[in-house]
Amino acid sequence: METITPILEFRNTCVSYTRDTMAVKNVSATVGRNSITAIMGPSGCGKSTLLRAVNLMHSLYPNISVEGEILLSGENILAMEPIEVRRRIGMVFQRPAPFPTMSIYENVLAGFTLNGIRLSKSEKEETVEKCLKSVALWDEVKDVLNKKGTFLSGGQQQRLCIARALAMKPEILLMDEPTSALDPIATKHIEELLLELQKDVTILIVTHNMGQAKRISSRSMFMYLGELVEYDETDAMFSSPSDERTKAYLTGKMG
Repeated sequence: METITPILEFRNTCVSYTRDTMAVKNVSATVGRNSITAIMGPSGCGKSTLLRAVNLMHSLYPNISVEGEILLSGENILAMEPIEVRRRIGMVFQRPAPFPTMSIYENVLAGFTLNGIRLSKSEKEETVEKCLKSVALWDEVKDVLNKKGTFLSGGQQQRLCIARALAMKPEILLMDEPTSALDPIATKHIEELLLELQKDVTILIVTHNMGQAKRISSRSMFMYLGELVEYDETDAMFSSPSDERTKAYLTGKMG
């Protein structure tokens, strides 16, 4: 088995919505740097809940508690300020969500604007061009940068959202079913993009699409009823899962 250079580590991570409702139960796993890790499982199994714990999204809701540890390069995220965590860990959601009142140009720079980080005009222009090029969107939008982000197609909007996340130079990019609202051609473009981006950023992707997990991830997690049932190299998990629940899910007997 290949040696993992860890960037993210879950240690007995638990997420509870109420005292009696634990959505994620004692997850322990290590995620390698510059890799794509897929998180799979049936609806309601806790995969999105686990993903959102990584950039402290649950801290926005006082009734949700996160226990255990989540280490980013050895530092416990749960003891860090949310603003610092979200600079280092970007997130892209299921539906493309460019800020509707902002132009394409402003959308790329939104992280700086919202965090009160001032850039010179040349720094802004360099960041916008570099990030849009990194998601293969520059040539398509360089002449319409002042148009609203919502002017773009669904696939272009999602690439814009990825560019917006990348602008802050995150160490990790979290993606919650980023292609589920896109057509097959746009999905293919996003998958090709992610394979390229992993050279610079570590990616965790929640997906219902088993074919997608197989195509782009090097390792996969299978979650069921809040537990991490199996975590292995993707090829090994798909060819010979070690747990019967994983096998049932991958063969379509569990939905």
